[in-house]
Amino acid sequence: MSADLTLVQTVDFFAPIVDDPYDFGRVAAANALSDIYAMGGEPLTVMNIAAFPAGKLPIEVLSEIFRGGQDVVHAAGAVVVGGHTVTDDEVKFGLSVTGRVDPDRMLTNAAAKVGDLLILTKPIGTGILATAAKSEKLSRVELDALIRSMTTLNAVAARVAVALDCHCATDVTGFGLLGHLSHIARASNVAIRIDRASVPVLPGTREAWLAGFRTGGADRNLDFVRELVAWNDASDVERALLVDPQTSGGLIVALRPERSSEYLSRVPGATAIGEVIAAGAPGLVVA
Repeated sequence: MSADLTLVQTVDFFAPIVDDPYDFGRVAAANALSDIYAMGGEPLTVMNIAAFPAGKLPIEVLSEIFRGGQDVVHAAGAVVVGGHTVTDDEVKFGLSVTGRVDPDRMLTNAAAKVGDLLILTKPIGTGILATAAKSEKLSRVELDALIRSMTTLNAVAARVAVALDCHCATDVTGFGLLGHLSHIARASNVAIRIDRASVPVLPGTREAWLAGFRTGGADRNLDFVRELVAWNDASDVERALLVDPQTSGGLIVALRPERSSEYLSRVPGATAIGEVIAAGAPGLVVA
């Protein structure tokens, strides 16, 4: 739009992954807004995208979904300016988002440098836990932690990255942690080493996986990265966690080591999980 203003846009929507309509609206909104933050942007306006089985569910369900979404949008400093709803057999909800960013300070997945520290801003495990939640196999504590994570905006994580002159970030969503790290490695022409013991995991995730809860997306993600990863002695559950598809996950930020301490101190929950190394095969090393 001008030398210091670029518009960034994204769209995302999906079927419910939690039972409560208000929480579903919040999760879907935070998830859609995340792509704007992953570019270092600030959301401005959103339009609702919804599908609803008219006559099969009370209209109050849709109202609660919209209310949850609007509350998160307002928390992000943006406004709902409209949207579109269609009749469908399954409930779906999400947002089309327009934001702004300074093009000279935009975050991309193509700017990682050898020696950068990799920082993850939220724990992983939402795919496995959401599957367990559908069978009502999570404790109240585990479910609350899951919803709290998925409804937390990546706003602070993005703003601090931009303030510290970071240029490389992406959010962790459906491709899982390793899938999104592979995108950074390929786009930046580098390789990545991950310390699997440092990766934060939501409470109850390992136990849910060991109890048999799986997602189809995890199998696809594992197939995608299979030839890209040196697993070393990672266990089956560790591999499952690293490819678990995330909903409204955190940001991965690649940052110069001398700036990492300040980032970690200013972004609640942020954890250093690895580093960027010289390009080679394989592109991802799980240590």
